[in-house]
Amino acid sequence: MVQELKTAQKPEFLFTDEPVEYAEALAFMEARVDDIIAHHARECVWFLEHPPIYTAGKRADSANLLAPNRFPVHAAGRGGDYTYHGPGQRVVYLMLDLRARGRDVRQFVRQVENWILSALAEFNVQARIHEKNVGVWVPRPELGPTREDKIAAIGLRVRRWVSFHGLSLNVEPDLEHFSGIVPCGITDKGVTSLVDLGLPISLADADQALLKNFDASFATAIQTPE
Repeated sequence: MVQELKTAQKPEFLFTDEPVEYAEALAFMEARVDDIIAHHARECVWFLEHPPIYTAGKRADSANLLAPNRFPVHAAGRGGDYTYHGPGQRVVYLMLDLRARGRDVRQFVRQVENWILSALAEFNVQARIHEKNVGVWVPRPELGPTREDKIAAIGLRVRRWVSFHGLSLNVEPDLEHFSGIVPCGITDKGVTSLVDLGLPISLADADQALLKNFDASFATAIQTPE
C-alpha cells in the first residue's frame, strides 16, 4: 500500500575530512548495505573525498581510459563508464533503503539528480538534467551555443533494494585530471566545477546546500518495507 514515507530513523550522515582510499570506501559500503538489508543498521549518507583515482563502471569501455598509468584504476561495480575522483570533489555515497522509498530505481535516480539541482540553485547555478545522459550539466554559452559541461556525475548500484555508491559534485577538483579519461564516455561535452564557474564555494558550503535540500528532494509516497 502506498503511503507517506515511514522509516524507523532518519539516515545517519557521516563526514570524513581526510581522503578515503577507494577500496576502503567500497568495503564500508558493502558491509553497511548488508546490515541495512538485514535491518541491523539505519540508512547512511556519507560525505567524503578520494585520493586521485579513475573508476570503471559496469559499462566502461577500455577505449575511454586514455591514460591508464596516470592514477590507480578501480572497477567500481556501479553503473556507468569511467569517471574521476579526487581532492576538491565532494563524493556522497547513498546507502538508502528503497524498500521504504518506493522500489523505483528510475525515480530514485531522478531524486538524486534533483537533489543536486536544488543544491546548485543555492549558488544561483542554473543546471539541467537529460533523459539520455545521467548526471547534472551546466550550459556554457560563452564556450559555444550548445556547449554543456558536467558538474556532477551519478553512479548507483542497488542490492536487494538498498542503494550504494552515489554522486560526485565538482567543487574545486583539478579539472585537468579528467583528461586521462573520456568522462562517462561522452565526447561532445566538457567538465566544470563550481570554482571553474567563478564561484568561490568550499566543500563545506556545498555540504550545507546538499544537507538543506535532502529531505525535500527525497520525500515521496512510498511503500511500507516488508
